[in-house]
Amino acid sequence: MSASTNLPRSAAQLTNSEVLSGIGAELVFIQNASGDYLSFFWNLAEHYGISADRLVGQTMSQTLSPVDTARYLCRCQRVLDCQQPEKFSYPFRYGDRYLLFDLVVSPILASRGTATSLLVMGRLLASSIGSQVFEWQDIDSSPTVSPSTDLYQKLLTQITRNIRRTLDLDTIWQQAVTGLGEALELDLCSICLYDPRELKVEVVAEYAAVGTASRQGEQLLLADRPHFQRVLTTLEPIALIETESSSQPQALLIAATYYQNQPNGLILLYRNQLESSSRETCRRLWTAEEIELVRELADQVGTAIAHATLFAESQTLAAEFQKLNENLLLKQKELQEANEQAAEASRLKSEFLANTSHELRTPLNGMIGFLRLIKDGMADDPEEQAEFIEEAYQSALHLLDLINDVLDLAKIEAGKMQIELSSVELDELLSDVERKTRTQAESKGLEFKVQTPQTLDPIILYGNYQRLLQVMLNLVGNAIKFTHEGSVTISMEILHRPITFQNQDFLGMAKVRVADTGIGVSLEKQDKLFQKFVQVDGSRTREYGGTGLGLAISQKLVEAMGGEVNFFSMGAGLGSTVTFTVPLFHLPVAGG
Repeated sequence: MSASTNLPRSAAQLTNSEVLSGIGAELVFIQNASGDYLSFFWNLAEHYGISADRLVGQTMSQTLSPVDTARYLCRCQRVLDCQQPEKFSYPFRYGDRYLLFDLVVSPILASRGTATSLLVMGRLLASSIGSQVFEWQDIDSSPTVSPSTDLYQKLLTQITRNIRRTLDLDTIWQQAVTGLGEALELDLCSICLYDPRELKVEVVAEYAAVGTASRQGEQLLLADRPHFQRVLTTLEPIALIETESSSQPQALLIAATYYQNQPNGLILLYRNQLESSSRETCRRLWTAEEIELVRELADQVGTAIAHATLFAESQTLAAEFQKLNENLLLKQKELQEANEQAAEASRLKSEFLANTSHELRTPLNGMIGFLRLIKDGMADDPEEQAEFIEEAYQSALHLLDLINDVLDLAKIEAGKMQIELSSVELDELLSDVERKTRTQAESKGLEFKVQTPQTLDPIILYGNYQRLLQVMLNLVGNAIKFTHEGSVTISMEILHRPITFQNQDFLGMAKVRVADTGIGVSLEKQDKLFQKFVQVDGSRTREYGGTGLGLAISQKLVEAMGGEVNFFSMGAGLGSTVTFTVPLFHLPVAGG
């Protein structure tokens, strides 16, 4: 091949063969500042399908071209301006193949000491096709170019100051990528969090220029990216040309963030649009200053991440200690309350035993007293003797009720209370209750009323007759006991509320209500009504009698039959109402 006749004489006298014989180079060509090939020789050109003759006189961007022609020509112009050679590696592209060359670019001086063309010598470092990736170094080694240390130091200081103002990891990540992205005019800047126990890294923060696709949240497998693993191992930045079949090449700079030589993340910097025909819009790849800036910032970010992580862990630990302390205080409070409840239960049981022993002795003494009168012949006539026997009998019945209460409670507490459920006719139940309690109510001058809904057929309950009678007698007996004037009323209503109990479906419930105009219960004491061994006002125990078990037992019995017990009172002196529900065997037909 021959050199262009338009070259200065000193340049035209240089032939590629002469240069190759002098330095043993593989690649030699001469170009002008505009990127036109003036002469070309490469000993591997034929192997890669390149015609050296056809390159001469052609513009680089149309043939064998640098990956970023504008950026390459910017460096060439610097060589011409400074008249000093530069050595660097640079990727070229021919068709779908990428070729990485190690180059020495020297100015060709004319007779007057000016330079308008360049001698480029080099050798092939690597090649790839399509979506392959290869590493390359774009570090400016020219001693004649002064690095912009002041500018990059200001950028580093500014970004570092921003990330040191917080211990929030999300803020640190975002400040770092935003600072780098804006300062270096990147298309995309991402931070990936690295955990040595994981096989992948995740993009946790990013800066994306307008029109650049987001990669936020993307997970990248380390096994598919050996250059990631290399950076994490060596902690040294790596510059790559990354190409994909569906997109244009990207300049990628990878740096590891680390603390005490232990990596904790990756910073990924991308530049797209590597090719540009305008020198005014020349897009750089990576200069030595930029790589050094990223290296130092990665160190700062790694330290900030480590400190923020330690702070977050300490905060978590403090929160856990705080929660543990609160749990301990809660447990202490619960234990204290349990001790107080245990002490109160012990006091109540002692009071219950004292009251019960008194209650048991009273009817027992009555029985003994009346029987002794009869035994000693103290009755004046058979009528008085029959009266003594009746009083002894009533005392015996009262004693039996007290003993049954205690025994029922023991069975309930032991879980041995067995209740057989069947149909119960309401009218029969109410008649039995009225027969046993009306006389007692009328003897105190109380009005005793029983009210039932009008139906065309009998109201049949589903329960246990004896236990329902026990509940009714207890509730009515309490109403009479604690009422001095006024009335005691038994009423009932039908609730059209389907329920399922013991795997059986019932179409409704019967709600039985026992209301009185008695002494009532204050609002603050009503929660004690259903507690075992408790009378609402212990000072009145001797006045009214009883063991304090009636309502508690009634509640357990009703619940065992599928219902519930409720108590209502507007306050002391305002009367009381107790209700309980029980399933209906069938819904009665309403009558007029």
